[in-house]
Amino acid sequence: MALQRGFKTWANKVAADTRAELGLEPLDRLDSRQLADYLGIPVIDLSSLELDAPAVGHLLKVEPSAFSAVTVFDGTRRTIIHNDAHSPTRQNSNVSHELSHGLLGHPSTPAFDDTGCRIWSQDIEDEATWLAGCLLVPEPAALAIARGRWMSDQAAAHFGVSERMIRFRLNSTGAAARIKRANGGRD
Repeated sequence: MALQRGFKTWANKVAADTRAELGLEPLDRLDSRQLADYLGIPVIDLSSLELDAPAVGHLLKVEPSAFSAVTVFDGTRRTIIHNDAHSPTRQNSNVSHELSHGLLGHPSTPAFDDTGCRIWSQDIEDEATWLAGCLLVPEPAALAIARGRWMSDQAAAHFGVSERMIRFRLNSTGAAARIKRANGGRD
């Protein structure tokens, strides 16, 4: 994940400010649906769409890992469609990722090229992934987890995320190493 210099610090501030606007402290759980409501971005469950039923059924039941979420634009208005067949923690992460695109002001881009191949900007996706992590498990929370406030599974339950997200935030913030250094090299 190669982010521009200063992006991580800026994203931490955006996440802290956004959480504060919602009345959340750093150790509080963020509900992505609450954030979506606050931002005025509708979130639609894939299962509620009356599209080609076999295609929707395929994404919900046969191959749910093939689709997580997408932001659909109508002019400048955003709507998020997400796969509600995923676990609640995954849904929270997926929706937070899409909301991060909105918070970052990422523009609408074509989803497919002329040959039908998926196109995306890895830089933009990395930015949204990073900000989503900051929103869901802020740096102060990662440090609290590293200090032993919660075990990994307890932290995941508390923040409404997967243990994989907890590991990502602990690793990406360097929380464990920072706590170890603060303790003079002791765990």
